[in-house]
Amino acid sequence: MPRPIEALIHPDALAHNLGRARALAPDAKVWAVVKANAYGHGIERAFEGLRGADGFALLDLAEAQRLRDLDWRGPILLLEGVFEPRDLELCSRLGLWHAVHCTEQIDWLAAHKTHVPHRVFLKMNTGMNRLGFAPQAFRVAWARLNVLPQVDEISLMTHFSDADADRFGRSGIAHQVAAFHEATHDLPGERSLANSAATLRHCADAGVRADWVRAGIMSYGGVPDYPEHDAAHWDLKPAMTLRSRLIAVQQVQPGDSVGYGSSFVAEAPLRIGVVACGYADGYPRHCPTGTPVLVDGQRTRTVGRVSMDMLTVDITHLPAAGLGSEVTLWGQGPQGQTLAIDEVARAGGTIGYELMCALAQRVPVQAERSLR
Repeated sequence: MPRPIEALIHPDALAHNLGRARALAPDAKVWAVVKANAYGHGIERAFEGLRGADGFALLDLAEAQRLRDLDWRGPILLLEGVFEPRDLELCSRLGLWHAVHCTEQIDWLAAHKTHVPHRVFLKMNTGMNRLGFAPQAFRVAWARLNVLPQVDEISLMTHFSDADADRFGRSGIAHQVAAFHEATHDLPGERSLANSAATLRHCADAGVRADWVRAGIMSYGGVPDYPEHDAAHWDLKPAMTLRSRLIAVQQVQPGDSVGYGSSFVAEAPLRIGVVACGYADGYPRHCPTGTPVLVDGQRTRTVGRVSMDMLTVDITHLPAAGLGSEVTLWGQGPQGQTLAIDEVARAGGTIGYELMCALAQRVPVQAERSLR
């Protein structure tokens, strides 16, 4: 039999989470963000659960092609735009919308020969300081695009750096919203401001909600403002479950150590379960003793260091647990219990986004059949 570890993708959870974005922004359209291979879930596996979106947003032309191959005929937005002039040819062929965030991309458009004008999203840098035109340069960029025959409609967008928390004692997005609206108040075109954090926390403000919201991590059940809020607070469901089984059980006595480096030493008699999962599967090596895990749906803790192919858990208080018991590393347990990926990530000193994207290639992944 194959090694007993697998990841399950839950289309119904994806659809539910997308519905939460719609409920929070009822008069806006929703981008389902599927960059990084749908945050590690797999575009093809996630598509069924997210196909109710108004459009898909991503980075790679190859991923855009995969969506078209799935017979998606709606909008696809390249969030970073094109990377070289010839990318515009594929945008024309696939009917892609794309961000414009620098003068070079405008130059490439001006030289591009196409019979079908492009829909572009002109990006403003309102304080994130990654991509986009500064507010004082934004209108010049808009004017250049507006006279190009290669450009059809110009939409306007920005990205928030602190939508998941307060900044300097005030709303983390207030200064960026003000900068955006001051520079664009009299320009035509649809707007897109809200990422997942802003959709969850700030969409009561119509100026933030705008015409499009970008449902990224929330689509997958991750919480951008964890631990201030958890998935239950936002009514989000985990879209990925990583599960394995116990492959051995050890009895240890006081003074016995477990794992490399003897970092864990038992203070009492313990039953230790050995799980077929390690950092080579994408589980965080830095997760310390005490990281939560479910065994047969019951909550317990890891003990000792995570090794390449195995980790160890305390099953002393779970007398029925033994060889073959199901272990939920994150996601949905066997009887409907939930272990949030954000909780595991926090124990490992990282964020749920990274765990989703870092799932190792050797882990088999399958999508559940949708119940809808």
